[in-house]
Amino acid sequence: MLIYKIFRRPEWDAFVAAGRTEGAPIDLTDGYIHISTAAQVVETAAKHFADQGDLVLVALEADDLGADLRWEVSRGGALFPHLYRPVIMADVVWHKPLPLGPDGHVFPDGVI
Repeated sequence: MLIYKIFRRPEWDAFVAAGRTEGAPIDLTDGYIHISTAAQVVETAAKHFADQGDLVLVALEADDLGADLRWEVSRGGALFPHLYRPVIMADVVWHKPLPLGPDGHVFPDGVI
């Protein structure tokens, strides 16, 4: 199952340059990397990135992340995937731009 991480362009560029990331400031504060399922990612984008258009959507294969991926209760009692280790470039299945359109973010075909 694919799960998704949204990066701001500078965070993505730093990830590409380093080959790994500890995540965004909120991830560092919380001690894990926040990730969303396909059913959750639209709400995540709207809630945390509402006015931001230069974003990158990254797909990760949940089964490949091993025991460091934990499903924990978050927004509204839903289980969200949280990763308790850095994301490395080898974890990335694909990445695509996530532009902001007139009615919100425009997700790549097949994500939602």
